[in-house]
Amino acid sequence: MDGSDIGALSDVRIGRIIAVSASQAVVLLERCEPSPGSEREWPVEMGALVKMHTRVSTVYGMVSGLRVPLPNLSPSDQELKVVELELAGETLREENGESGPFRRGVSGHPALDEPVYLASPADLAQVYARPSVATAKIGMLHQDSAVPAYILTNELFGKSCVVATILSAVIERNPNAHVMLIDPHGEYAAAFGDQGLVLSPGDGLHLPYWLFNYEEIVEIVLGSDRQPEQAKILGDAILAAKQSYFAKQGLDKTGTVDTPVPYRLSDIVRHLDTAMGALDRPENVAAFQALQQRLQALQSDARYAFVFGQRLTVRDELTAIISQLLRIPVDGKPITILDVSGIPSEVLNVVVSVLCRLTFDFALWSDSPVPVTIVCEEAHRYAPRDTGLGFEPAKRALSRIAKEGRKYGISLCVVTQRPSDLAPGLLSECNTIFALRMTNQDDQEIVRGAVPEASHGLMNFLPALRNGEAIAAGEGVSMPMRVCFDMLPDERRPRSATASFTAAWSQESEGTQVERAVERWRRGVRHAA
Repeated sequence: MDGSDIGALSDVRIGRIIAVSASQAVVLLERCEPSPGSEREWPVEMGALVKMHTRVSTVYGMVSGLRVPLPNLSPSDQELKVVELELAGETLREENGESGPFRRGVSGHPALDEPVYLASPADLAQVYARPSVATAKIGMLHQDSAVPAYILTNELFGKSCVVATILSAVIERNPNAHVMLIDPHGEYAAAFGDQGLVLSPGDGLHLPYWLFNYEEIVEIVLGSDRQPEQAKILGDAILAAKQSYFAKQGLDKTGTVDTPVPYRLSDIVRHLDTAMGALDRPENVAAFQALQQRLQALQSDARYAFVFGQRLTVRDELTAIISQLLRIPVDGKPITILDVSGIPSEVLNVVVSVLCRLTFDFALWSDSPVPVTIVCEEAHRYAPRDTGLGFEPAKRALSRIAKEGRKYGISLCVVTQRPSDLAPGLLSECNTIFALRMTNQDDQEIVRGAVPEASHGLMNFLPALRNGEAIAAGEGVSMPMRVCFDMLPDERRPRSATASFTAAWSQESEGTQVERAVERWRRGVRHAA
């Protein structure tokens, strides 16, 4: 096929627009002259790519349905033939009149009666190849075997800057804000520059064991397969250790096993030894010995040093810990980034439970509220819809903040790529929602059910949103709107947004890289000092 054929094919009109919605369009099909090499007068088939012009762009759609609304008993040229399109993306017209690169999402929709044309091989190459970014050829297009099919090597692995953009804008206008961001992947360390305090295990994050309440300490010590007898033994030992600490400090023996006061692990071991010596039947000793062994293992495990780290003396650090976590005083750093990527996955939910519970309890007992925002990334991990998953106290802590936090000055920001996996009660309590592009129908329905009914029309745009666009609805905006976020400079983007697989894979890796990773692995410190 020569250039004249391609130019002719690019102008093949197949019909006109008769209906448009947020992410779809309907075309009334017209008979057309067969294209070179084809005898078909109706050249449209399922999966074909077509294009339409708008005032600012060329919009591309994919054929998702073909039907005859009012069929006759016998085929007739008088029958109306309708094509259903899913709007896929667009190329914007630049100032010089040429088309820019293809991008997903639609900023301008085609008008009624707008002509619809078949996409030419040149269009297919522009839409599917994206030669201006890092790509890898994986085959040929189904629509045209002469056009190579590519994957976008970096885009394939995903990136998002929306959370960093929103928080940066908030703290820029509110330099004395108090924000605590739970970062499960270590992405945000550089996102806020000097305005953020980064804490991680081995680098400033210290949550001593005595901060944990009964449910939390039992989970971290005994795990989910614990025996009720062991849990009771541990609870009795903790209460005895707390009372011993009270006595040594000259304080009344008040409080419960959940009261956040210091106690010594050595007092727990001493209580266990005493209790074992008082047993009548030797067969009951096994539960005590297993508990002692587990405590010793945790104390010697470098991964748990931020909880059970060896200290010569036990100090009451609750005031300092809360001040650091919640940025009171702010001291020029309004956001605390808790890099929890180095915390063992089996206790990560327990740590989230401790952080959220401490924040709520502090607000509850404060005589003057200090407004605090907790940003919980990957929230579906800590508050999953499945009642058999997760750590129940973490779910309760997040739900309590969502339901009651505002009256005490605590707001919760939940971030998830899987709304359908998030506990429904948590999402329904969110008074403002930013919804990015979603193609999964279940996710769309969950979000649609959580926003005001007046926003349902905008939610139809979810499958057609571009990168960096979102539908904003709720109390945080004057009215539902479609917003395009400002792009952060490269140095302020989360680490996941700037990682380039092609850049790394284009050069040989250093042999010492494995050695350094193994050393950090064994030391339990994820990032170099």
